[in-house]
This record gives sequence, structure tokens and C-alpha cells, in this order.
Amino acid sequence: MKKLKRILLLTDTFFLMSGALLAPLYALFVHEIGGDLLDASITSALFMLTAGVVIYVLAKWEDRSRHRRKFVVLGYGISVLGYIGYLFVASPFSLFVVQIILGLAVAFKDPAYDALFSKSDKHVTLAWGEWEAMDYFVYGIGALAGGFIVNSFGFAILLWIMLGFSIISFIVSLLLLQIKNKNL
Repeated sequence: MKKLKRILLLTDTFFLMSGALLAPLYALFVHEIGGDLLDASITSALFMLTAGVVIYVLAKWEDRSRHRRKFVVLGYGISVLGYIGYLFVASPFSLFVVQIILGLAVAFKDPAYDALFSKSDKHVTLAWGEWEAMDYFVYGIGALAGGFIVNSFGFAILLWIMLGFSIISFIVSLLLLQIKNKNL
């Protein structure tokens, strides 16, 4: 497996795990901070709409840039800020802000990540198959682990673990900046 692809898969494994731990428990978390199902829907919508709008705006700019690796690293860095924000969420409004930050993180990361990943192997279908398999494994393990952690220790511990995975993904993503190929 090529170095670029290994780094990209590893960074996204940790990044996806940070979200997968909370994903099936999200409505419970929103309820725990005083929100209801509508608040859970609004926070999810804010994440998706922020990511969608900003991806649409940034993708054209990122496509002309020769700094895709920097956009990926920036996205992982912004996600660390978002996961730090989770530690201070005390109301649905503060969760709205966190979801917007995480939407921005994905918007900076995803188009550049996808472009890099598509160039990481001449067997593009196999490479994306490996990414998809990793994605499902991580979400499955994360869903189970998140439920166990919250059931045993509560949401506060889960949020710290999520932050830890996000920090690891950012640190590993810094390895992208050491790859010599200037076309990336």
C-alpha cells in the first residue's frame, strides 16, 4: 500500500471513529443537554448545510490549488476545535455552534481528501473499496464502543475520547505535509 493512501486511511479511521462513537447516541446526548428531537434535527441540519454550502464554494478553489494536503490538514485541525467545543456544550445553542464548526471542518477536508485519495493508487475502485470497508468497520465498532462507554461512564468520558481520536487524526494528517510529490 502506498504511503499516501496509508496516511489518508489512518487519518480518516481516527476521524471517523471520533464521530462514530456518538452517532447512534446523538439524540440522547441532545436530550441530556436540555434539547429535544427538533434540536437534534436542527443541529444535524446545521452540520449538513454548512458542509454542503462551504464544500460547494471551496471545491472550485481547492481544485485550482496545489495545496490539497494543507486543506486536508486544516480540516482535521478545525475538527479538533469542534471536538473541544463538545466539552463545553451545555445547551442546544452551543451544540449548534459546534455542529457548524464540524461542518466547516468537513468542508475543508473532504474535497481535497477525495482528490488525494483518488490519486493514491492506480486501482481507484479497489482503493475506494478499501476506504468504504474501513468506513463501515469503524462505524460498527464506534457505535458499539460508544454505547458501552456512555452506559458505563457517561457522556463526559465519551466526549474526551472523541477529542482524543480527533487529535490523533490531526497529528497523523501532518505526515501528509512530508510527502515530497508536489502534484499533491
